[in-house]
Amino acid sequence: MDMWIVWLIVAALLVVVEILTQMIWTICLAIGCLGAIVAYFAGLDIAWQVVTMAMVSVAAFVILLPVFKRWHENHPSNGDKALTGMEALPGRRATVTEPIEPGQIGRARIDGDTWQVRSPRLKTTIDIGNEVVVTSFEGNILDVEPLT
Repeated sequence: MDMWIVWLIVAALLVVVEILTQMIWTICLAIGCLGAIVAYFAGLDIAWQVVTMAMVSVAAFVILLPVFKRWHENHPSNGDKALTGMEALPGRRATVTEPIEPGQIGRARIDGDTWQVRSPRLKTTIDIGNEVVVTSFEGNILDVEPLT
């Protein structure tokens, strides 16, 4: 079996490990294996292929680490737990689909879903088509405020 096939198999296994563990170093090693394949086709012997794999892996780590850190910092999450379901709604904008009368429940649409909404401090009606922002929720009823 040619050495480039071995490098390709190792790279594929490392990609699988990366998918399962999400550890940046495994994808860097897989990229290093691709560098070793290039070294193989350049006619270098196995020792130089291993050196190339190590150097490309380190370079990939140095390049990718800041990218992954920036992505992780900008990822919409709250600490270790990503916001989902009702917890993700406060701060979101909604479009009123049924008027919101003072002291009454209306309806508003967020991303294609229609929610029961109310505006506790509302003194006037919010008409259909106006945008509101979700401030909190109780049960499955969202509290909203008109956009200013």
